[in-house]
Amino acid sequence: QVQLVESGGGLGQAGGSLRLSCATSGSILSINSMSWYRQAPGKQRELVAAITSGGSTNYADSVKGRFTISRDNAKNMVYLQMNNLKPEDTAVYYCNAAIVTRDYRSLYVWGQGTLVTVSS
Repeated sequence: QVQLVESGGGLGQAGGSLRLSCATSGSILSINSMSWYRQAPGKQRELVAAITSGGSTNYADSVKGRFTISRDNAKNMVYLQMNNLKPEDTAVYYCNAAIVTRDYRSLYVWGQGTLVTVSS
């Protein structure tokens, strides 16, 4: 069974920083894209940032220049550095990964989410 576990959420202040981490576990052969999504209360889940296995990235317009996604392929981990936080960044943040297992199944796996609350 493949799992993703996020950490690093919590309370941040406007203008401050937080760093989210996402660890993978299970029978993993390879990981293609890894992404961070978020869902604010009453809103749909949205893509925040994504990174390919080769390191290409893309970001939602709302976080460009403030957030940075990175990954450690040796550790099968992905990170989200969030700087200059804004109250509108308050949401549950979810890690997502496109994974190929050792028995050659292709899975699209979600973490359980970590809450980020930004106070003004």
